[in-house]
Amino acid sequence: MLTGEDGAQLQCCLTVEQLNSSGETTRRQVIRKASILLGRNEFQEIIIRVHDGKLCQNYPLKDFKLFTKFARDGKCTVKMVPENTQLLFSNCPPDRLNLFLKTLSIKHQARLSSKPLTDREKLKAGLPRSFEAISPLQQKDIQKVNDLRSKEPPKGLADRTNSTAVAGSGKQVKRSRSDTNFSPVKANPSKKPILALPSRKLNKDQSAVLTAVLSGKNVFFTGSAGTGKSFLLKRIMGSLPPKSTFATASTGVAACHIGGTTLHSFAGIGSGLAPLEQCIELAQRPGVLQHWTSCRHLIIDEVSMVEAQFFDKLESVARSVRRSTAPFGGIQLIICGDFLQLPPISKGKEKASFCFQARSWRKVIQVNMELMEVRRQTDQSFISLLQKVRVGRVTEEVTAKLMESAYHRIEKDGILATRLCTHKDDVELTNDNKLQQLPGSARVFEALDSDPALVKTIDAYSPVSRLIQLKVGAQVMLTKNLDVARGLVNGARGVVVAFENGKHGLPRVHFLCGVTEVLKLERWMFKSGGGLHLSRQQLPLKLAWAISIHKSQGMTLDCVEISLARVFESGQAYVALSRARSLEGLRVMDFDPRVVRADPDVLVFYKRLRKERILMQASMDDFIGNSNQENPW
Repeated sequence: MLTGEDGAQLQCCLTVEQLNSSGETTRRQVIRKASILLGRNEFQEIIIRVHDGKLCQNYPLKDFKLFTKFARDGKCTVKMVPENTQLLFSNCPPDRLNLFLKTLSIKHQARLSSKPLTDREKLKAGLPRSFEAISPLQQKDIQKVNDLRSKEPPKGLADRTNSTAVAGSGKQVKRSRSDTNFSPVKANPSKKPILALPSRKLNKDQSAVLTAVLSGKNVFFTGSAGTGKSFLLKRIMGSLPPKSTFATASTGVAACHIGGTTLHSFAGIGSGLAPLEQCIELAQRPGVLQHWTSCRHLIIDEVSMVEAQFFDKLESVARSVRRSTAPFGGIQLIICGDFLQLPPISKGKEKASFCFQARSWRKVIQVNMELMEVRRQTDQSFISLLQKVRVGRVTEEVTAKLMESAYHRIEKDGILATRLCTHKDDVELTNDNKLQQLPGSARVFEALDSDPALVKTIDAYSPVSRLIQLKVGAQVMLTKNLDVARGLVNGARGVVVAFENGKHGLPRVHFLCGVTEVLKLERWMFKSGGGLHLSRQQLPLKLAWAISIHKSQGMTLDCVEISLARVFESGQAYVALSRARSLEGLRVMDFDPRVVRADPDVLVFYKRLRKERILMQASMDDFIGNSNQENPW
């Protein structure tokens, strides 16, 4: 299994097609498990080497075309023009494919700056045949291509590059929504994209989790709010083959964040309260059974809200429908969440059990890991305060700081603090009342749904409503990352300052980060039960006078006001407080230390995990000479 950041290697399904002059396929070879290596021959020309497990085949890349529209789904095509041969890549881990294509494009463009050898010159050189794997992308490669783009293309260069694709920054090259960071180069393009290496890398803990996942282990990873769990989860998804990887979450909104479906939709067994035999029958329905049998890697996000009984039922169903005695039917589990945040919803008077209390948990989970580095907040004293609240420890110092925050003036440029509420009804009432109090008539923006008949299903997944009502002065919040570098991120706070002229009348929003932007419709894609793909096009906004604590999970808020008087669940106060980016941007009203609670069962679970980690670390120190040691607790 490939684990590094080397863009020269790829493992996937490959179809090699020979075409006739009309473009029709005359011969096809399918290699289910192909090993692909990008390299150079003795003349420093770029070669794609394909290994099918027995034989190697080299394909020189001189004049070629890249088709990358579906690279996010792990698919692309390389067409070699003179040879009339095309390589169809499928089921590639998307991130690895992205890096492979970026490496190929940039190395090829850098190569174009030197004059190619003629066939006669190659013969005269008399060099022995050789093949060397291409070196990883470096800053000098990026700089070379950027320097080339800043100059006028030499004569003939535009013609030669017109059939290839290049890696763009995503800002200056117009491309279709479904495309990746690659666009066909135009002859003498008016805007030349500036290239750069990826800026945000995994830290030590995150890398250890990814290594454990790629080694095939069943992994549970956890961490406090803001430690980059969602970021890591997306990297894991990008490192696994799409066809056999199913991303799920305990709620629709959490599933939308990772581009997956709900765990209940994947499983197809309803609430899981039916007898096991009936659940197995439900899981064997057409469509649902296909999920179970084709799944090799199952991701479950926000696992803290999954009930133990449901987890045990899933484990039994998996073994039965897959006809395997292995834990979870042999499916690799990648589970993520923080049990010190939101717990499972109790049905009736009986307290719901946590997932780690399931009978099958210890049998299934092989590796437990915790992310320790908090990235959401930078103030160490605020991070320390939040860590104390997370475990239910409210010292006099914590109480004093939170009570002092009631006097923080956090309004700026007409942007008011968002009030976090424990109950959904309070949120709707507050937002509706505040909007009505503003002068003028409201502008209504209606979503374009892929299937209006399934509006309830789309509502369950979508972070935006079907109807959005706005006025000048409306307090709003972004619901999607639009431009991270400029501060336009999910949770960014703003105020509507105007509406554009024209029939659409799009809102102009001034954000707390200082940016004023006209917002256009954005598209969200969802996967519902049975593998059905749904979508919603809507403004990436929601009213932000108030928001529920449940709906705020995963968000980072710049100015937030919290009333914890009606907190009713363990971990709820911590979830609310940890949304704030800083203590200065937080105002806590009527703070009462008694509302800060951490479930005692969860505290015992985490204490045991950390003890196991220390013991494992001590034993690993004895084998420090082993360079390939893993990092489980």
